[in-house]
Amino acid sequence: MHNQIETFKIAVRKFAPFESAMQKFWDKYCEFSGCTLKLEMVVMDLHELYDRTITQKGLANGDFDIAHISTDWILEGYSNQDFEVLNPFINKNKPQDFPKGWSKSLLGLQRFGWEVVGFPFHDGPECFIYRKDLFDNEKEKASYQEQFGKALEVPKTWEDFHQVAQFFNRPADNLYGSIFACYPDGHNAVFDFCLQLWTRGGGLVDKDGYIQINTQAAVDGLNFYRTIVNDKTAVHPKSSEFESVAAGIAFSQGEAAMMINWFGFAAMCEVDGNSKVKGKIDVDLLPSGTGQNSASLNVYWLYTIAKGSKNKTIAYDFLRFALTEEQDKQLTLEGGIGCRISTWKDAEINEIIPYYHKLEQLHEVARTLPQKQNWAAIAAIIDKMVLQAINSDTTAEELIQLAQNQINEIDK
Repeated sequence: MHNQIETFKIAVRKFAPFESAMQKFWDKYCEFSGCTLKLEMVVMDLHELYDRTITQKGLANGDFDIAHISTDWILEGYSNQDFEVLNPFINKNKPQDFPKGWSKSLLGLQRFGWEVVGFPFHDGPECFIYRKDLFDNEKEKASYQEQFGKALEVPKTWEDFHQVAQFFNRPADNLYGSIFACYPDGHNAVFDFCLQLWTRGGGLVDKDGYIQINTQAAVDGLNFYRTIVNDKTAVHPKSSEFESVAAGIAFSQGEAAMMINWFGFAAMCEVDGNSKVKGKIDVDLLPSGTGQNSASLNVYWLYTIAKGSKNKTIAYDFLRFALTEEQDKQLTLEGGIGCRISTWKDAEINEIIPYYHKLEQLHEVARTLPQKQNWAAIAAIIDKMVLQAINSDTTAEELIQLAQNQINEIDK
């Protein structure tokens, strides 16, 4: 009889670059360490990954050894003791250049007091991604000037963003002004709402730490968002079916002029063999409300070790290997986003992805979501509110009031 422990199980976020990178890391690690366990990757999309690891207690029960966990879920998992606390391992044998090899903005969310329960795996804050070949085109510039009486520039305000999206919307050429990820997965619409709120000078929490979205900035943001997402003359018609990965793939196929999405999807355009826009894009800060500062959102992915794993020593040893400068860079070449400062500044990486060094400035304006025990439940309420705004005529004020009442019930 074969012993069950002959496989090593990793819960992986479904995204081709993650899958290929993890396989390469494991193969190299086995070669390097003599480990004979066979890797079993359990590849899942967001919902299933959260469900299997956190809701169904897969990490606590040892269904997996290592898991990719979003910082959105880290507090909940920590509170439920789903993760192995890594300090004893780190104290004995810390990862290369830890912690100073990483930006502070990637080390905070997985730390509770002194306890560390995860290492940065993949990052890349939300940013404005656009087709510089279109923006730099003399004919396009002349035509825009003629139509609107002003120069075609990277939009600094949301109004300009909408106007530029309409200008570049050309269904006959399979080119749309912009793409949004409106698939109702409890994430993308929530992120989009937060970005609209923050770039209009609003916030999510009041001075006492409670979620408070019943504000003018929220009303303005929700109204703008529902208008643009429903504007057939500005937005990719499949936006309602896209989550962030599908939106990123459509953009890489040359189907849109602009997109607000994670930095990783910009990088993917340069390294994915199927990309049709290699060398044609650039990234910038997000547009904002008139007179307001830009903002970004930093949600990142972590490597965590399952509390119930029978292979914790190997799991930590493997993570130390996967976190080295060489593997972090490899993840980036596969199409993920390495988290080390050395990768951001790497000359070869910036040769391939010319805007890679901009990660540092994006991190400077990046905010994080509030760390709340029941953030997933609060996010579900916001998600529903945004979807109702898109799919109904109910006023933004009414929808926000309704959502706020529901949030008050659980945000105590």
